[in-house]
Amino acid sequence: NLACDIALPCATQNELDADAARTLLSNGCLCVAEGANMPTTLEAVDLFIEAGILFAPGKASNAGGVAVSGLEMSQNAMRLLWTAGEVDNKLHNIMQSIHHACVHYGEENGRINYVKGANIAGFVKVADAM
Repeated sequence: NLACDIALPCATQNELDADAARTLLSNGCLCVAEGANMPTTLEAVDLFIEAGILFAPGKASNAGGVAVSGLEMSQNAMRLLWTAGEVDNKLHNIMQSIHHACVHYGEENGRINYVKGANIAGFVKVADAM
């Protein structure tokens, strides 16, 4: 029941439910960014979006680990050796691309709905691959 600006649920699925969301909102939370796989219930997500706070879904904000695993597989398959700085640069570009896609597809009434943006961007990526 503490005041906070940013909440980062990073442990388990359904860590933040509707009651926890209401508590965060009433305590002035401005941003929730998921750092785990589905740590926020759908009801809580809806409350955050309705309240107009920045909500970053895990499929976008937690993509870094999966991205680096993909980079490692590419590096191994091509028998390359990238420096930590090169991997950081590649990861930065991937995360920046995810952000831009979320903004592009998620803009609503002057605000960014990152859930909508991430979902549409994901569908477009799959459709383009077909």
